[in-house]
Amino acid sequence: MYHLAIISSSVRIGRNSHRVALYFEQYLREKNLASVEMLDLNAYNFPLFDERLQFMKEPAPGVIDFSEKIKKADGVIIVTPEYNGGYPASLKNAIDVLFPEWKRKPVAIATASAGPFGGAQVNTSLAFSLWKIGVLLVPSLYLVAKVQDSFQADGQPVDKPATDKRTAKYMEELLWCVEASNRMK
Repeated sequence: MYHLAIISSSVRIGRNSHRVALYFEQYLREKNLASVEMLDLNAYNFPLFDERLQFMKEPAPGVIDFSEKIKKADGVIIVTPEYNGGYPASLKNAIDVLFPEWKRKPVAIATASAGPFGGAQVNTSLAFSLWKIGVLLVPSLYLVAKVQDSFQADGQPVDKPATDKRTAKYMEELLWCVEASNRMK
């Protein structure tokens, strides 16, 4: 069984994208598709990026922990809100603090917004940053429009059958990329 990490990237008070991260965690466990670990950037509370981990003289314990969890994961799901067409500084910070840990790591992007477009605008900038550091981007996207109306605070989808059906295709693509990556090691 593969091991996936889910990065919940918002640290905002009243964040809604975390609902999607919780849903993915529940979905993967319920379907027994992979072992899963939530990496909640709100809990990590990283200092503002000033150097990559590999060059830090005295890294914070949270940075080391985050690095180890990314290394251990066979694949990563990044759940991010869209803020003014971009992704939050907390996510940029967490991506940039690592470098070799990301190399050839299968990464799937899920975006969420309070509006009708589901965070579609954030994909280009996030994908470019991830591509520049060598991740294997999963081609399937997961967009959640009006996230506050689509998921309850505990991650339960309002329309579970339809959400699960859509999620199955997304997870199938991610797990295919994880399998392909593992065969190439």
